[in-house]
Amino acid sequence: MHQASEQIGAIAAALARAQAELTNPEKTLTGMIRSPFLRDDDRTFRYASLASGLDIVRKTLSRQEIATIQTTRVEESTGHVHLTTLLAHSSGEWISSDWPVCAARDVEAPHRMGAALTYARRYALFALVGIAGEDDLDAPDTVAGPLVPPNLKASPGKGALNRAPVLRPGESAALREQLLRQLEALPASTDLLSWAMASLPLKNTLQEPDARRVEAAYQAKLEDAARAQAEQTADLGGTPSLPAAPLPTEAALQPALSEVGLAHPKEPPRKRSKAHLLFVREQPCLVCRQTPCDAHHLKFAQARALGRKVSDEFTVPLCRIHHHELHRHGNERAWWANLQIAPLPVAHDLWAASPVHVAAEAAPLAANLGSEAAG
Repeated sequence: MHQASEQIGAIAAALARAQAELTNPEKTLTGMIRSPFLRDDDRTFRYASLASGLDIVRKTLSRQEIATIQTTRVEESTGHVHLTTLLAHSSGEWISSDWPVCAARDVEAPHRMGAALTYARRYALFALVGIAGEDDLDAPDTVAGPLVPPNLKASPGKGALNRAPVLRPGESAALREQLLRQLEALPASTDLLSWAMASLPLKNTLQEPDARRVEAAYQAKLEDAARAQAEQTADLGGTPSLPAAPLPTEAALQPALSEVGLAHPKEPPRKRSKAHLLFVREQPCLVCRQTPCDAHHLKFAQARALGRKVSDEFTVPLCRIHHHELHRHGNERAWWANLQIAPLPVAHDLWAASPVHVAAEAAPLAANLGSEAAG
Protein backbone atom coordinates (compact mmCIF):
# COMPACT_ATOMS: atom_id res chain seq x y z
CA MET A 1 0.00 0.00 0.00
CA HIS A 2 1.41 3.39 -1.04
CA GLN A 3 1.02 6.59 1.00
CA ALA A 4 2.23 10.13 0.46
CA SER A 5 2.18 13.63 1.92
CA GLU A 6 -0.59 16.02 0.90
CA GLN A 7 1.67 17.66 -1.71
CA ILE A 8 4.25 15.68 -3.70
CA GLY A 9 5.23 18.20 -6.38
CA ALA A 10 8.74 18.84 -5.08
CA ILE A 11 9.61 15.21 -4.37
CA ALA A 12 8.10 14.09 -7.67
CA ALA A 13 10.27 16.55 -9.59
CA ALA A 14 13.35 15.51 -7.63
CA LEU A 15 12.59 11.82 -8.14
CA ALA A 16 12.13 12.38 -11.88
CA ARG A 17 15.60 13.93 -12.08
CA ALA A 18 17.02 11.04 -10.06
CA GLN A 19 15.39 8.42 -12.27
CA ALA A 20 17.09 9.91 -15.31
CA GLU A 21 20.38 8.95 -13.67
CA LEU A 22 19.38 5.69 -11.98
CA THR A 23 20.55 2.45 -13.57
CA ASN A 24 19.54 -1.11 -12.81
CA PRO A 25 22.02 -2.89 -10.52
CA GLU A 26 24.05 -5.73 -11.97
CA LYS A 27 22.44 -9.15 -11.44
CA THR A 28 25.33 -11.08 -9.94
CA LEU A 29 23.40 -13.63 -7.85
CA THR A 30 21.34 -16.65 -8.91
CA GLY A 31 18.08 -17.75 -7.30
CA MET A 32 16.13 -20.95 -7.79
CA ILE A 33 12.43 -21.74 -8.12
CA ARG A 34 11.94 -25.21 -6.70
CA SER A 35 9.24 -27.25 -8.39
CA PRO A 36 6.94 -29.24 -6.08
CA PHE A 37 6.53 -31.87 -8.81
CA LEU A 38 9.15 -34.55 -9.35
CA ARG A 39 8.55 -34.50 -13.11
CA ASP A 40 9.42 -30.81 -13.41
CA ASP A 41 12.90 -29.35 -13.23
CA ASP A 42 13.86 -26.51 -10.92
CA ARG A 43 14.26 -23.13 -12.64
CA THR A 44 16.82 -20.42 -11.97
CA PHE A 45 16.85 -16.63 -12.33
CA ARG A 46 19.39 -13.85 -11.80
CA TYR A 47 18.97 -11.03 -9.30
CA ALA A 48 20.91 -8.17 -7.73
CA SER A 49 21.84 -7.99 -4.07
CA LEU A 50 20.29 -5.44 -1.73
CA ALA A 51 23.73 -3.93 -1.07
CA SER A 52 24.46 -3.23 -4.74
CA GLY A 53 21.03 -1.64 -5.19
CA LEU A 54 21.45 0.55 -2.09
CA ASP A 55 24.79 1.85 -3.37
CA ILE A 56 23.18 3.06 -6.61
CA VAL A 57 19.97 4.39 -5.05
CA ARG A 58 21.56 6.29 -2.16
CA LYS A 59 24.19 8.04 -4.27
CA THR A 60 21.68 9.11 -6.91
CA LEU A 61 18.83 10.14 -4.59
CA SER A 62 21.09 12.04 -2.18
CA ARG A 63 22.12 14.37 -5.00
CA GLN A 64 18.41 15.29 -5.30
CA GLU A 65 18.09 15.70 -1.49
CA ILE A 66 15.98 12.53 -1.12
CA ALA A 67 16.66 10.22 1.82
CA THR A 68 15.66 6.54 1.96
CA ILE A 69 14.35 5.17 5.25
CA GLN A 70 13.17 1.60 5.93
CA THR A 71 11.53 0.67 9.24
CA THR A 72 9.60 -2.33 10.60
CA ARG A 73 6.55 -2.72 12.80
CA VAL A 74 4.24 -5.52 14.00
CA GLU A 75 0.61 -5.32 12.84
CA GLU A 76 -1.34 -6.48 15.91
CA SER A 77 -4.52 -7.29 13.98
CA THR A 78 -2.78 -9.83 11.71
CA GLY A 79 0.26 -10.76 13.75
CA HIS A 80 2.60 -9.98 10.84
CA VAL A 81 5.82 -7.98 10.61
CA HIS A 82 5.49 -5.11 8.11
CA LEU A 83 8.21 -3.13 6.34
CA THR A 84 7.71 0.57 5.59
CA THR A 85 9.95 2.12 2.91
CA LEU A 86 9.99 5.92 2.93
CA LEU A 87 11.42 8.43 0.45
CA ALA A 88 11.73 11.77 2.27
CA HIS A 89 12.55 15.03 0.44
CA SER A 90 14.22 18.10 1.96
CA SER A 91 11.00 20.03 1.29
CA GLY A 92 9.18 17.87 3.84
CA GLU A 93 7.24 15.91 1.20
CA TRP A 94 7.39 12.14 1.28
CA ILE A 95 6.23 8.94 -0.42
CA SER A 96 6.12 5.54 1.28
CA SER A 97 5.07 1.92 0.72
CA ASP A 98 4.02 -0.78 3.18
CA TRP A 99 5.06 -4.41 2.63
CA PRO A 100 4.10 -7.48 4.74
CA VAL A 101 7.21 -9.49 5.57
CA CYS A 102 6.47 -12.55 7.73
CA ALA A 103 4.54 -13.74 10.78
CA ALA A 104 5.63 -12.17 14.05
CA ARG A 105 6.38 -15.61 15.51
CA ASP A 106 9.21 -15.95 12.96
CA VAL A 107 11.16 -13.42 15.04
CA GLU A 108 12.06 -16.45 17.19
CA ALA A 109 14.06 -17.72 14.18
CA PRO A 110 16.26 -14.69 13.30
CA HIS A 111 17.75 -16.23 10.13
CA ARG A 112 14.27 -16.88 8.75
CA MET A 113 13.03 -13.40 9.52
CA GLY A 114 16.27 -11.90 8.18
CA ALA A 115 15.91 -13.69 4.84
CA ALA A 116 12.30 -12.53 4.44
CA LEU A 117 13.22 -8.98 5.46
CA THR A 118 16.09 -8.81 2.96
CA TYR A 119 13.79 -9.83 0.11
CA ALA A 120 11.15 -7.32 1.22
CA ARG A 121 13.65 -4.47 1.54
CA ARG A 122 15.03 -5.07 -1.94
CA TYR A 123 11.68 -5.46 -3.69
CA ALA A 124 10.05 -2.50 -1.91
CA LEU A 125 12.96 -0.10 -2.48
CA PHE A 126 13.53 -1.07 -6.11
CA ALA A 127 9.81 -0.77 -6.90
CA LEU A 128 9.51 2.62 -5.20
CA VAL A 129 12.41 4.24 -7.08
CA GLY A 130 11.63 2.51 -10.40
CA ILE A 131 14.53 0.12 -11.05
CA ALA A 132 14.60 -3.64 -11.74
CA GLY A 133 16.76 -5.94 -9.69
CA GLU A 134 15.80 -9.40 -10.97
CA ASP A 135 14.89 -11.30 -14.13
CA ASP A 136 11.27 -11.23 -15.25
CA LEU A 137 9.29 -14.03 -13.60
CA ASP A 138 5.96 -13.65 -15.35
CA ALA A 139 5.88 -17.11 -16.97
CA PRO A 140 2.76 -18.92 -15.71
CA ASP A 141 4.64 -21.96 -14.41
CA THR A 142 7.18 -20.08 -12.35
CA VAL A 143 4.84 -19.63 -9.40
CA ALA A 144 4.82 -23.34 -8.60
CA GLY A 145 7.30 -23.14 -5.77
CA PRO A 146 9.03 -20.80 -3.33
CA LEU A 147 12.00 -18.71 -4.40
CA VAL A 148 15.19 -20.02 -2.81
CA PRO A 149 18.64 -18.51 -3.43
CA PRO A 150 20.83 -21.63 -3.82
CA ASN A 151 23.86 -19.82 -2.43
CA LEU A 152 22.02 -19.37 0.88
CA LYS A 153 20.97 -22.06 3.32
CA ALA A 154 17.27 -22.72 2.90
CA SER A 155 15.26 -21.16 5.67
CA PRO A 156 13.16 -23.63 7.70
CA GLY A 157 10.12 -21.43 7.42
CA LYS A 158 9.44 -21.54 3.69
CA GLY A 159 6.49 -23.80 4.16
CA ALA A 160 5.19 -21.76 7.05
CA LEU A 161 5.26 -18.55 5.02
CA ASN A 162 3.22 -20.20 2.27
CA ARG A 163 0.44 -21.28 4.64
CA ALA A 164 -2.77 -19.38 5.16
CA PRO A 165 -2.38 -16.54 7.69
CA VAL A 166 -3.33 -17.15 11.30
CA LEU A 167 -6.80 -15.89 12.18
CA ARG A 168 -7.51 -13.09 14.62
CA PRO A 169 -8.25 -14.24 18.19
CA GLY A 170 -12.05 -13.91 17.87
CA GLU A 171 -12.18 -15.65 14.50
CA SER A 172 -9.81 -18.34 15.75
CA ALA A 173 -12.01 -19.03 18.79
CA ALA A 174 -15.11 -19.34 16.58
CA LEU A 175 -13.39 -21.80 14.22
CA ARG A 176 -12.03 -23.74 17.20
CA GLU A 177 -15.55 -24.24 18.57
CA GLN A 178 -16.79 -25.28 15.13
CA LEU A 179 -14.08 -27.94 14.81
CA LEU A 180 -14.67 -29.16 18.36
CA ARG A 181 -18.40 -29.52 17.68
CA GLN A 182 -17.69 -31.46 14.50
CA LEU A 183 -15.29 -33.75 16.32
CA GLU A 184 -17.67 -34.35 19.22
CA ALA A 185 -20.51 -35.23 16.84
CA LEU A 186 -18.47 -37.88 15.00
CA PRO A 187 -19.56 -41.45 15.85
CA ALA A 188 -16.93 -43.87 17.12
CA SER A 189 -16.97 -45.77 13.83
CA THR A 190 -16.03 -42.70 11.79
CA ASP A 191 -12.76 -42.67 9.87
CA LEU A 192 -10.98 -40.14 12.06
CA LEU A 193 -8.03 -39.97 9.69
CA SER A 194 -10.23 -38.64 6.88
CA TRP A 195 -11.63 -35.97 9.19
CA ALA A 196 -8.15 -34.99 10.34
CA MET A 197 -6.78 -34.68 6.82
CA ALA A 198 -9.79 -32.63 5.68
CA SER A 199 -9.67 -30.34 8.73
CA LEU A 200 -5.90 -29.86 8.85
CA PRO A 201 -5.80 -26.71 6.66
CA LEU A 202 -8.45 -25.10 8.89
CA LYS A 203 -6.71 -26.14 12.09
CA ASN A 204 -3.44 -24.60 10.88
CA THR A 205 -5.09 -21.15 10.72
CA LEU A 206 -5.94 -21.21 14.45
CA GLN A 207 -4.11 -19.35 17.15
CA GLU A 208 -1.71 -21.74 18.93
CA PRO A 209 -3.81 -22.26 22.12
CA ASP A 210 -6.90 -22.99 20.00
CA ALA A 211 -4.96 -25.43 17.82
CA ARG A 212 -3.73 -27.26 20.94
CA ARG A 213 -7.29 -27.67 22.18
CA VAL A 214 -8.41 -29.20 18.88
CA GLU A 215 -5.41 -31.56 18.90
CA ALA A 216 -6.20 -32.63 22.48
CA ALA A 217 -9.84 -33.29 21.56
CA TYR A 218 -8.76 -35.34 18.56
CA GLN A 219 -6.41 -37.37 20.77
CA ALA A 220 -9.22 -38.05 23.21
CA LYS A 221 -11.49 -39.12 20.34
CA LEU A 222 -8.88 -41.61 19.17
CA GLU A 223 -8.64 -43.11 22.65
CA ASP A 224 -12.45 -43.36 22.93
CA ALA A 225 -12.61 -45.16 19.58
CA ALA A 226 -9.95 -47.67 20.66
CA ARG A 227 -11.74 -48.25 23.96
CA ALA A 228 -15.08 -48.78 22.21
CA GLN A 229 -13.51 -51.27 19.84
CA ALA A 230 -12.05 -53.25 22.77
CA GLU A 231 -15.43 -53.34 24.52
CA GLN A 232 -17.17 -54.47 21.32
CA THR A 233 -14.70 -57.33 20.94
CA ALA A 234 -15.38 -58.46 24.49
CA ASP A 235 -19.16 -58.30 23.99
CA LEU A 236 -18.91 -60.54 20.91
CA GLY A 237 -17.17 -63.21 22.93
CA GLY A 238 -13.76 -62.67 21.45
CA THR A 239 -10.56 -62.30 23.35
CA PRO A 240 -10.82 -58.99 25.17
CA SER A 241 -8.21 -56.55 24.06
CA LEU A 242 -6.16 -54.68 26.57
CA PRO A 243 -7.45 -51.17 27.25
CA ALA A 244 -6.20 -48.81 24.60
CA ALA A 245 -3.21 -46.93 25.89
CA PRO A 246 -3.09 -43.21 25.14
CA LEU A 247 -1.08 -42.27 22.12
CA PRO A 248 2.41 -41.14 23.14
CA THR A 249 2.65 -37.41 23.62
CA GLU A 250 5.77 -35.38 23.11
CA ALA A 251 6.08 -34.98 26.88
CA ALA A 252 5.93 -38.74 27.35
CA LEU A 253 8.54 -39.21 24.65
CA GLN A 254 10.94 -36.72 26.22
CA PRO A 255 12.91 -39.39 28.19
CA ALA A 256 13.39 -41.33 24.96
CA LEU A 257 14.54 -38.22 23.16
CA SER A 258 17.27 -37.70 25.73
CA GLU A 259 18.71 -41.17 25.19
CA VAL A 260 21.70 -41.36 22.89
CA GLY A 261 23.24 -44.51 21.48
CA LEU A 262 21.96 -48.04 21.11
CA ALA A 263 18.34 -48.97 21.70
CA HIS A 264 17.44 -50.94 24.79
CA PRO A 265 18.10 -54.67 24.29
CA LYS A 266 14.49 -55.52 25.22
CA GLU A 267 13.00 -53.05 22.74
CA PRO A 268 10.30 -54.65 20.56
CA PRO A 269 11.35 -55.33 16.95
CA ARG A 270 10.95 -52.31 14.72
CA LYS A 271 8.31 -52.98 12.11
CA ARG A 272 9.18 -52.82 8.42
CA SER A 273 6.56 -52.83 5.66
CA LYS A 274 7.10 -51.71 2.06
CA ALA A 275 3.35 -51.92 1.52
CA HIS A 276 2.71 -49.46 4.35
CA LEU A 277 5.37 -47.03 3.10
CA LEU A 278 3.78 -47.14 -0.36
CA PHE A 279 0.38 -46.46 1.26
CA VAL A 280 1.78 -43.44 3.12
CA ARG A 281 3.35 -42.06 -0.08
CA GLU A 282 -0.07 -42.11 -1.73
CA GLN A 283 -1.48 -39.69 0.89
CA PRO A 284 -1.34 -35.87 0.48
CA CYS A 285 1.38 -33.86 2.21
CA LEU A 286 0.50 -32.93 5.81
CA VAL A 287 1.68 -29.36 5.21
CA CYS A 288 0.53 -28.35 1.72
CA ARG A 289 -1.78 -31.24 0.67
CA GLN A 290 0.26 -31.77 -2.51
CA THR A 291 1.23 -35.10 -4.09
CA PRO A 292 3.40 -37.08 -4.72
CA CYS A 293 4.86 -37.55 -1.25
CA ASP A 294 7.68 -39.28 0.63
CA ALA A 295 7.09 -41.44 3.69
CA HIS A 296 8.87 -39.51 6.46
CA HIS A 297 9.89 -41.39 9.61
CA LEU A 298 9.21 -39.44 12.83
CA LYS A 299 12.59 -39.70 14.51
CA PHE A 300 11.32 -38.65 17.92
CA ALA A 301 8.71 -41.44 18.08
CA GLN A 302 11.20 -44.01 19.40
CA ALA A 303 14.52 -44.07 21.22
CA ARG A 304 17.50 -43.50 19.00
CA ALA A 305 19.33 -46.62 17.82
CA LEU A 306 22.61 -46.83 15.96
CA GLY A 307 21.98 -47.24 12.24
CA ARG A 308 18.28 -48.03 12.66
CA LYS A 309 15.29 -45.97 11.60
CA VAL A 310 12.20 -45.82 13.75
CA SER A 311 9.48 -48.32 13.01
CA ASP A 312 7.60 -47.88 9.73
CA GLU A 313 4.40 -47.41 11.73
CA PHE A 314 5.67 -43.92 12.68
CA THR A 315 5.63 -42.44 9.17
CA VAL A 316 3.67 -39.54 7.70
CA PRO A 317 3.39 -38.14 4.14
CA LEU A 318 5.49 -35.11 3.20
CA CYS A 319 6.02 -33.69 -0.28
CA ARG A 320 9.62 -33.54 -1.48
CA ILE A 321 9.93 -29.81 -0.72
CA HIS A 322 8.74 -30.04 2.88
CA HIS A 323 10.61 -33.31 3.43
CA HIS A 324 13.89 -31.65 2.45
CA GLU A 325 12.98 -28.56 4.44
CA LEU A 326 12.43 -30.61 7.60
CA HIS A 327 15.80 -32.37 7.27
CA ARG A 328 17.56 -29.05 6.68
CA HIS A 329 15.90 -27.59 9.77
CA GLY A 330 17.48 -30.18 12.05
CA ASN A 331 15.15 -29.82 15.05
CA GLU A 332 12.18 -31.95 13.99
CA ARG A 333 10.01 -31.31 17.04
CA ALA A 334 10.43 -27.54 16.65
CA TRP A 335 9.64 -27.75 12.92
CA TRP A 336 6.32 -29.52 13.55
CA ALA A 337 5.49 -27.18 16.44
CA ASN A 338 6.05 -24.14 14.20
CA LEU A 339 3.51 -25.53 11.72
CA GLN A 340 1.09 -26.36 14.57
CA ILE A 341 0.82 -29.97 13.38
CA ALA A 342 0.79 -33.03 15.65
CA PRO A 343 2.15 -35.80 13.39
CA LEU A 344 2.00 -38.74 15.83
CA PRO A 345 -1.82 -39.11 15.81
CA VAL A 346 -1.76 -38.99 12.00
CA ALA A 347 0.92 -41.69 11.86
CA HIS A 348 -1.15 -43.80 14.29
CA ASP A 349 -4.25 -43.52 12.11
CA LEU A 350 -2.32 -44.26 8.93
CA TRP A 351 -0.90 -47.42 10.49
CA ALA A 352 -4.37 -48.47 11.65
CA ALA A 353 -5.78 -47.94 8.14
CA SER A 354 -2.80 -49.48 6.35
CA PRO A 355 -3.38 -52.31 3.83
CA VAL A 356 -0.68 -54.27 5.65
CA HIS A 357 -3.32 -55.23 8.23
CA VAL A 358 -5.73 -56.32 5.53
CA ALA A 359 -3.05 -58.61 4.10
CA ALA A 360 -2.28 -60.02 7.55
CA GLU A 361 -5.97 -60.78 8.18
CA ALA A 362 -6.39 -62.38 4.73
CA ALA A 363 -3.43 -64.77 5.15
CA PRO A 364 -5.07 -67.11 7.76
CA LEU A 365 -8.29 -67.14 5.75
CA ALA A 366 -6.44 -68.15 2.58
CA ALA A 367 -4.63 -70.88 4.50
CA ASN A 368 -7.90 -72.28 5.83
CA LEU A 369 -9.49 -72.24 2.39
CA GLY A 370 -6.46 -74.00 0.99
CA SER A 371 -6.56 -76.75 3.61
CA GLU A 372 -10.29 -77.29 3.04
CA ALA A 373 -9.76 -77.56 -0.70
CA ALA A 374 -6.96 -80.07 -0.17
CA GLY A 375 -9.19 -82.13 2.13
